Amino acid sequence: MQIAQDALLTPDFVARATGGLPGVGAGEARDLVWDSREVQPGAAFIALPGARRHGNDFLEEALGRGATLLITDRDHPRAVRVLDPYRALIRLGHALRARYPGPVIGVSGSAGKTTTKEAIAQGLGFVAPEGNLNTPPALARFFLHLKPQAPGAVVELGIDRPGEMDDLLALAAPQIGVLTAIAPAHLAGLKSEEIVAREKAKLLEQSGTALVEYETARRWGLKGLTYGFDEGARFRGRGLTFGPEGTRFRYGALTVHLPYPGRGPALAALAALALAEVLGRPLAPVAERLAGLKLPPGRLHYRTQGPYRVLDDAYNANPASVAAGLEVLAAFSGPRLVVLGTMLELGEAAERYHEEAARAAARVAEKLLFVGPFAEAMQRAAGRGVAAPDLDRARNALAQLAEPGDLVYLKASRAVGLERLLEVLGG
Repeated sequence: MQIAQDALLTPDFVARATGGLPGVGAGEARDLVWDSREVQPGAAFIALPGARRHGNDFLEEALGRGATLLITDRDHPRAVRVLDPYRALIRLGHALRARYPGPVIGVSGSAGKTTTKEAIAQGLGFVAPEGNLNTPPALARFFLHLKPQAPGAVVELGIDRPGEMDDLLALAAPQIGVLTAIAPAHLAGLKSEEIVAREKAKLLEQSGTALVEYETARRWGLKGLTYGFDEGARFRGRGLTFGPEGTRFRYGALTVHLPYPGRGPALAALAALALAEVLGRPLAPVAERLAGLKLPPGRLHYRTQGPYRVLDDAYNANPASVAAGLEVLAAFSGPRLVVLGTMLELGEAAERYHEEAARAAARVAEKLLFVGPFAEAMQRAAGRGVAAPDLDRARNALAQLAEPGDLVYLKASRAVGLERLLEVLGG
C-alpha cells in the first residue's frame, strides 16, 4: 500500500477511539500493521491473537523494526493499553472510517466479491483496497490512508465465521451494500449455506441502500434493488455474449465491453452501472472505464502461452465459482483440458462438492486432471481423467496430458498454489 503522507495516528486518538490508556513513551504513527514482519519505521503495531501465536509475542521485534506505537493488552511504556486488542481494532477502524466524508460502498458475497469491488471502483473512479484485503485489520489500515478528498470508497467484506459480518459492518459502516452470489463457501466455520446467506444478508439490512444480484435475491428472499440478466432485475443487462475476446452486453442504450470472459465479470460490471444510476452518475464514462478493467491475477485471465491457450482462474475456488468458470470454458472452441484442485473450507460435505465439480468438468472438457486429497474421488465421479495427490505429481501428469493447441483451465483455492503448474507450459 502506498502510504499517504498525511495519515497519522496519535496516541491520544487511539486511546479515545479504543478506550485505552496511552503510555508515556507512545509516539505518533503513520501506518498500522498487525504482522511484525511488515513493520516499517513510524508504524503502529497492533498485537492481535493468531491461530498459533499472539501478537504480544512480537512486541519487541516490532519496536526493533521501528514501530513508534504499540496497541496491546499488556503494560508497556510505548503502548496504548487496551482491554481486548481485537475489539479495540474494530473501534479504531470505525473511528478512522468516520473521518472520511464521502460515500462508502460495501461488497460481499460467496463469489465475485473482488471482481465486483474492482468493477465498481474502476468504473466510478472510487478508491479501494488492493486485491482481496477484506479483513478488519486490512480495512482499518485502508481507512487510515483514505484521503478525505477521494470521491468514494469501495471495500470488500469477507467472512468465515458467524458474527464476523457484524464486526466488519461496525468498522466500515457502508452507506450502500452490494451483495453478489450466495453459495457454499467457508463452511468449516459457517456450517451451512443457510448460515452463509443469513450472515451475508446483514450487509443489505444495515446499509441505507441495498443492491443485490437478482438470482441471489430471488433464491433467498432478500430485499433490495436487483441487478442481473434476468427479466425481473431492476437494473438489467441484455444480450450477454463472451469468448476469448472478452465479454459484451447491452445496458440501456449502451454496449458494454469487458476484457475478461464470463458471466461473473459481466455481473460485476452491471453492479457498477447500477450503482452509477443510484448515485446519479453518467453511465457512458463508467462503461468506457469498464472497457479497460484490470483484475488481479488468476481471475479468468485468458492468454496464449507458447503453443497452449491458458484460462487462469486459479486465484480461489468454491462450487459456485467453479460452475461459473466451466461455463466460460464451454464457450471456447478447440480441445480443453481442465486442471481442478482442492476447494478448501467446505466442511463435512467437501467430498460431495468435489465430486459434483468433477462431473461438471467432464461435461465440458476432453481431458481432466484432478489434484489434491480428493483427486481419486473426483476421478471416479467423472468416470475418467488423471488423479494426482500433490503438485509434484500433477506437474508430471500435466506435461503428459497437454498438447499444442489445448486450452488449459486451472481452478483451485488460493492456498493450493495451482498456478505453479503453469511452469510446465513454459510460463
